[in-house]
Amino acid sequence: MEVRVSRRVPRTRAPLALALGAALAAPLALGPPASAADPYTVTPLKFTVQAGGRSCTVDADLYRPAGVDRNHPAPAVLGTNGFGGSKSDGSTDTIGKAFVRRGYVSLVYSGLGFGRSGCLVSLDDPAIDGAAAAQLVDFLGGKRAADDGTTADFVTLDAPGDPRVGMIGGSYGGAVQLATASVDHRLDALVPMITWNDLAYSLDPNNAVGSAGVPGVFKWQWTNGFYLIGEGQPLLQPSLGPSRINSLACLHFVTQACRTVHTLNSGSYPADRTAELLAFAHRVSPASYLHRVKTPTLLVQGQADTLFNLNEATATYRTLRAQGTPVKMIWQSWGHSGGLTGPAAAGELDLSKGNLETSYVGRRVLAWFDRHLRKRTDVDTGPAFAYYRDWVTDPDRTYATADRLPALNRTLYLSGDGKLVDNRGKVARGTRGYTNWLIPTSHSESSLAGLIGLRDSPPRDTKGTYLDWTSEPLVRPLDVVGAPRATLKVHSPKAERTQNSADAADKLVLFAKIYDVAPDGTRTLVRRLVAPVRVPDVTKSFTVTLPGVVHRYETGHRLRFVIAASDDAYFGNRGTKPVTVVGGPGEPGVLRLPVAGS
Repeated sequence: MEVRVSRRVPRTRAPLALALGAALAAPLALGPPASAADPYTVTPLKFTVQAGGRSCTVDADLYRPAGVDRNHPAPAVLGTNGFGGSKSDGSTDTIGKAFVRRGYVSLVYSGLGFGRSGCLVSLDDPAIDGAAAAQLVDFLGGKRAADDGTTADFVTLDAPGDPRVGMIGGSYGGAVQLATASVDHRLDALVPMITWNDLAYSLDPNNAVGSAGVPGVFKWQWTNGFYLIGEGQPLLQPSLGPSRINSLACLHFVTQACRTVHTLNSGSYPADRTAELLAFAHRVSPASYLHRVKTPTLLVQGQADTLFNLNEATATYRTLRAQGTPVKMIWQSWGHSGGLTGPAAAGELDLSKGNLETSYVGRRVLAWFDRHLRKRTDVDTGPAFAYYRDWVTDPDRTYATADRLPALNRTLYLSGDGKLVDNRGKVARGTRGYTNWLIPTSHSESSLAGLIGLRDSPPRDTKGTYLDWTSEPLVRPLDVVGAPRATLKVHSPKAERTQNSADAADKLVLFAKIYDVAPDGTRTLVRRLVAPVRVPDVTKSFTVTLPGVVHRYETGHRLRFVIAASDDAYFGNRGTKPVTVVGGPGEPGVLRLPVAGS
């Protein structure tokens, strides 16, 4: 892998403030406020759309630059809110202000089921949310009017009814871009930020390789937090019409979404309900429809994100790239975990400051739209892959760039004596074990703490409920960029007896993770990320893909690989299932790392 240090992306001509859709409505102050002197107009509009067999209203604002008319058209930018937000929250309306000041026509709207838009929350289903957004593209292309008769004949057209239009937004406002592009090929550019590839992985992850069809481990804190926000929407807007109400059993979501959450909360995975859960989550996820997405896409994912981790963007990136869709990817520092505004870190996009022109990610976004919406073929949109390095203090060098992701190029072995060794010949024989309790005994995070401003306690594990393997102190820094993989074999007679149970919840659950151990013994769980696993077949060895990270293990530090019996942010084992691991040179466990610069 060729690695370069990026110093500059070609700058654009005018200053700009930008905010991207947040996962939750938040009072963010994003960029300079609008004033009477701003050279644009804002027109509130309503659109009656057909979505999911329902007729409902979409609430939108149209931003039109001064001087843009039928004879002087401009390309358009379409954006919507994150989960729980609306067109009027501090993050979404700034999209309109930011791009109209830059000469784009901007249309921002409240997503279906949020703000004052009707219909049910359908989790960015292409057939519902994508279809609704496509009808707004019709408006921008002059093919339909708003409910009050307003038309748009001032958007640049590539063909009759085909407007030059891009989309931008984060989280829930990110996945809807891919959903729309899958049903409407008129879109010209996408910038999805901190969003998902497969909701089954996001909410019920199983990090065991080859575990298709085997349910994962319920991420109950994140899921139930968002579920309560969604179900509460009609109470926040009680005057809205019946299109927002489903039933008493499922107030505001589409029925299958509620049934999925109810199944997950039950802690039971009978075959019929599991198949339904996985089928629905997959159908509404980009993983199922990316083959239809041909729009140039700039993916921006957050390293601090236990909801939608780096593996999600990586999966989307690899699929789009393999099929020839123009795509590039940036791993920025911030995501859903620890808050949604950019931190005051060197070289980072800070949404509270709107520093697009002076931040690496911001300049990449501007270049992407210049190239694909303004058709400026001389604009360099940057490298295929870039990632933020929090150990670099020079603002011009915080992002490293490469033509591809690092390979799994460093191998360590799990020795029977609890050591993590760099040579198979150093592996000792040994047997160690742990036993889970009926309550969680490990803590990685309180998932919603950062979003609501609470301080989280440090990660911890209870003695006797986990196993660990620790390396020797490093003689030089080790930069891990990507998703490590571990292969191991465990023994659990109780789990073996329930291996073929009709309820997949009887399978063994464990959690893999890697700590950075400082010379003084201080442990850091990088970005609080863990890899939940529901072991597909406990009688066989299995491989775990851990969440992607960008982390430097400094000289003198040690790596500690851990498998734990539980984690309080997730559901765990049903009953007690003691586990032993037998180590030896014949068939040792293996940890593979993607190391940059190797």
